[in-house]
Amino acid sequence: MLQEAYPYLILLFIGYLVYTLDKKKETFPAPPMLVLIGLALSVIPIFSQLTISEEFIYHVMLPALLFVSAYQFPVSMLNRYKSMIISLSTIGIIVAILLTGLTIYAAAGFFVSLSFAAALLIAVILTPTDPVSVVNILSADLNDELVTSVVEGESMINDGTSIVAFTLILSWYTHQQPPGFVEAGTELLYVSLGGIAIGLAGGWLFSQAVHFTHEQSYQIMLSIILAYAVFFLAEAVHVSGVLAVVTAGLVLSRTFYQSKKETHFREALDDFWEILELSILSLLFLMIGILAAPTLLHSYWLLVVILFLFMLLFRWITVEGVLLLTPSRHPSSRKERFLISISGVKGAISVYLILKVQETGGSGSEIITAISFSIIILSLLLQSFAIHPLAKYIVKK
Repeated sequence: MLQEAYPYLILLFIGYLVYTLDKKKETFPAPPMLVLIGLALSVIPIFSQLTISEEFIYHVMLPALLFVSAYQFPVSMLNRYKSMIISLSTIGIIVAILLTGLTIYAAAGFFVSLSFAAALLIAVILTPTDPVSVVNILSADLNDELVTSVVEGESMINDGTSIVAFTLILSWYTHQQPPGFVEAGTELLYVSLGGIAIGLAGGWLFSQAVHFTHEQSYQIMLSIILAYAVFFLAEAVHVSGVLAVVTAGLVLSRTFYQSKKETHFREALDDFWEILELSILSLLFLMIGILAAPTLLHSYWLLVVILFLFMLLFRWITVEGVLLLTPSRHPSSRKERFLISISGVKGAISVYLILKVQETGGSGSEIITAISFSIIILSLLLQSFAIHPLAKYIVKK
């Protein structure tokens, strides 16, 4: 048992070194640096044999990452840009999946046999965004609250909606029977609204209980219970645990910003969850590199590059179209829309969805895994490294 734990302790220490020694975090963001190190470590037997299940990512890592992002997200920013965030997380998701899926199906025909359901499955895997490093870079370079708020807010919500869409498409892929439009719409509403309702209830109960708990240690314990309790409760009744955690975190954020009495609690909570977040992210991005490495040795790289470029194009088209058509008191500029589109880096949710496909098996799962992992690695490396010079260039212009 102890021998099995050693590699993970080494990975955690490597994460500590990267975050500590990386003095130019804008130019060399920690997440892609960790992925590169993970790719290099994959040739070492002690690390190549490591595994991480989709259940561990989904039920252990994800609730913590979502909760800390949500409760630190200012509700005032959500209210100000809610129309943009909600539109991108709903209509934008559907448009992106359809455009990307159709392109994958059309382009893949020249390289490999791929069903339309499999093409849509790859598209939905590549839809969720993960702005872990991007938001910090944009905040430092631009000081543009619209861009950072929309990028972060969209990411929190589209994690939930993309998982619902993935479940429907995966069912089609495995059973070869497309879901009906009414059935799919009803399922989407039930799962999404059910998760939001549980998150609202849990967040409200926590906001009441926190005033009766004066010890900071006990308050932090209560926050851990909240993050995982709403997630597991939502999953138990077959609604979105992701949206439940995000909603509970936003309710907690609202409580903090309304009451100055809880400032001391907010500081203690920030210290705890920041340490936990960095630890989880270190392990996660290193493991992404280790897990992806064996799947990158394939003959579809020309197809991967083509699809990656089309994915960037469709992301830009989707953001441009949705935000231009969405009424808002704070309209976005063309440069802001471009930065929002280029900030759609892939991450934890996409990896979880790939592992979920691997678990189901099937004749096309290896191709889906190879193409998806390759595009995710390109996204993590190229987009993360490109966002700083692009933002600097736009500021100069």
